Amino acid sequence: MATVIDTLKQRPRHPEKAHRADAPYMPKPDWIRVKAPGPGAFEATQKIVQDGGLVTVCQEASCPNIGECWAVKHATFMIMGDTCTRACSFCNVKTGLPGPLDASEPEKVGDATAKLGLKHVVVTSVDRDDLADGGAEHFAETIRAIRKLSPGTTIEVLTPDFVRKDGALEIVAKARPDVFNHNLETVPSKYLTVRPGARYFHSIRLLQQVKEIDPAIFTKSGIMVGLGEERNEILAVMDDLRSADVDFLTIGQYLQPSRKHHAVIRYIPPEEFDGYKTVAYTKGFLMVSSSPLTRSSHHAGDDFEQLRAARRAKSSA
Repeated sequence: MATVIDTLKQRPRHPEKAHRADAPYMPKPDWIRVKAPGPGAFEATQKIVQDGGLVTVCQEASCPNIGECWAVKHATFMIMGDTCTRACSFCNVKTGLPGPLDASEPEKVGDATAKLGLKHVVVTSVDRDDLADGGAEHFAETIRAIRKLSPGTTIEVLTPDFVRKDGALEIVAKARPDVFNHNLETVPSKYLTVRPGARYFHSIRLLQQVKEIDPAIFTKSGIMVGLGEERNEILAVMDDLRSADVDFLTIGQYLQPSRKHHAVIRYIPPEEFDGYKTVAYTKGFLMVSSSPLTRSSHHAGDDFEQLRAARRAKSSA
């Protein structure tokens, strides 16, 4: 007889997507290659995460760069649980009704940051539409805990959009992360099928408001390509982000987590990513990362140093 644990293991990760017809699958091209994890450090990172009872977006979102990052003890923490209240068609994070917040989680993240020796840490979360503040205060508590337990670490947050959560953005921004990241994910015409619970211009305004609250905070956003968007739409997104004074843009290839997720419409070759990078710099971004395997938190520490240097150079000029 099957046990309760066996039954739970058999449940689909994405029950809300189970009724969908299988999407077409396009084999990956030669330029989509990831590095295998090296021995030692990967397991050490895994142990720190597991011992702390923490969740990482590296695991939950099936990031292709997990081997490379964990091998050098870089992990991106995902706070407020592993279950999201939204059901975006591109995302591999579970959807459902999340459990209560873990009041000890901020301290756990701060402790793990110190143990990993991170110079720069990225903290993201699931969407928590069930919470009155969308989890804003939990973000702020996590920032404060990291500052306390690892005072030399710079902090980057990758937040939800806080739709209909008045005052939530201000709570996070006033905790003064070094980088405030909120991803647009795709172009406006694809929101209904890719990111149905979000609103494009709300996200643009969110990023703009961060600068109004504290101009010293770096702002960052990213999109995926390969979802059927047109080049002119990507360029228009760049313009909208620059109108909101966003400093840092990331562009990466969308990779399909399963046949129940949005199909890859096209694999964009590396030279097109290089072209987008050139255009983005001409539009005034301080920092641009554009490549097939670019992800928001990939090389975030090195990118932050370049971002800070670019601001200094601009100020000097």
